[in-house]
Amino acid sequence: MTSKRVIAIDFGAESGRVMQIAYDGAALHIDEIHRFANSPVFANGTLYWDALRLFHEVTVGLKSVPAGAASLGVDTWGVDFALLDRDGRLLANPVHYRDQSWEGMMEWVFERIPRRELYERTGLQFIPPNGIWRLASMVRHNSPLLDVAHTYLTIADLFHYWLSGAKVCEFTHASTHQLYNPHQNNWDFELLKRLGVPTGMFGEIVPPGTRLGAYNGIPVIAPPAHDTGSAVVAVPTTTEDFAYISSGTWSLLGLELATPVINDAAYEANATNEGGAENTWRFLKNIAGMWLVQQCRATWALTDRVYEYAELAQLAEQATPFRTFIDPDANDFFQPGDMPAAIRGFCDRSGQHVPSSVGSIIRVIYESLALKYRYVLEQLCRVAGRKAEVVHIIGGGSKNALLCQMTADCTGRVVVAGPAEATALGNAIVQLVALGEFKDMAEARTLLSQSEAMVRYEPKNTAAWDDAYGRFLQILTVK
Repeated sequence: MTSKRVIAIDFGAESGRVMQIAYDGAALHIDEIHRFANSPVFANGTLYWDALRLFHEVTVGLKSVPAGAASLGVDTWGVDFALLDRDGRLLANPVHYRDQSWEGMMEWVFERIPRRELYERTGLQFIPPNGIWRLASMVRHNSPLLDVAHTYLTIADLFHYWLSGAKVCEFTHASTHQLYNPHQNNWDFELLKRLGVPTGMFGEIVPPGTRLGAYNGIPVIAPPAHDTGSAVVAVPTTTEDFAYISSGTWSLLGLELATPVINDAAYEANATNEGGAENTWRFLKNIAGMWLVQQCRATWALTDRVYEYAELAQLAEQATPFRTFIDPDANDFFQPGDMPAAIRGFCDRSGQHVPSSVGSIIRVIYESLALKYRYVLEQLCRVAGRKAEVVHIIGGGSKNALLCQMTADCTGRVVVAGPAEATALGNAIVQLVALGEFKDMAEARTLLSQSEAMVRYEPKNTAAWDDAYGRFLQILTVK
């Protein structure tokens, strides 16, 4: 059969790509058309996404796409949003989820909507990136943008709007903002009113696979617009009893469920319920992920020493194991900056050995991530009543053999690594389902599971990891 080609525009926190995925009836073939940096801008005390520059790079990439593409769609990181005026113009650059405007806003929101009620209404974990805190900050500080805002769009749907003209929000992305009510299958307008947020700017929410319009004759189809939502589509599984780790700047560890889990146990675990493709729910938790390594690399690069990721993994493998642990999700590590110093500070404050060499610092990160994976996986399985006998690591982190093996050893579960391009593939798969090339997500997953590119890691040395896990649990109590 003739290959059907679709375009997946995939934004991560570090870079963006315009990818072409072709399906010939037997396999999916992926080609990178254009890659570009995603460099936030700090101006006058606020950290912004450079949205116009990013859209320019998208258009540059689309000019290089060969004729005949069947459709295109955009996925991005979650939680962030943009505001348009009544004429459809962008009012301001979207604020970055690592901006400090979230500070103090949890308490402000909880005064108006008690914490437990907010969880019941949204099913989302309480973490600094959630869009609700930046929106609440605008209310608290009387932002004039709210007086003139006509349309609220997720960051992904801002790009969809510029490509297609459609002013709608895609479901999987909308579900990450802590403004969506899964009981009502819509924005929580009562919640918004109680926070003093104008509700008229919140429009229609559409499911993944919706046709939005066209860009230069190419149909625009909404994929799961949250990048993790797209990545999970590409988990190469033929069973339901699995867990996934979408490994990139963030590690999103979760289970795929038919319904959200919103109860006291989920609340105590601070677990989140995010929308997925084909009416599924992603019951998960955010873990800091490769952000820690990225920031270490950036710090060391300032001294004119640029380390490649493979080199860092090699140095970590040579370092002494199980000497020091951190909680990857401690507030010490949320802001950009001197990450090696932040790690040393945490270790000193917690009375542990303070790592000094590059390899020992990276080893601390990798071991601590594997241990946090075990902690979160056990939480989620207990709350959801699942076993998750296999852990699928997808995304760029699936290429990190050391961390994959550590994850297998620590969790005591088989780890299947790959595909590395899960987000772009999942984006494309949903487009191809909408185009009638796949029957459903399950058919595409079966195809992916047959790929020889997947790497299997069996658990080893589990006794040593069990001992380390006991010590790690003590570290989680460090303030």
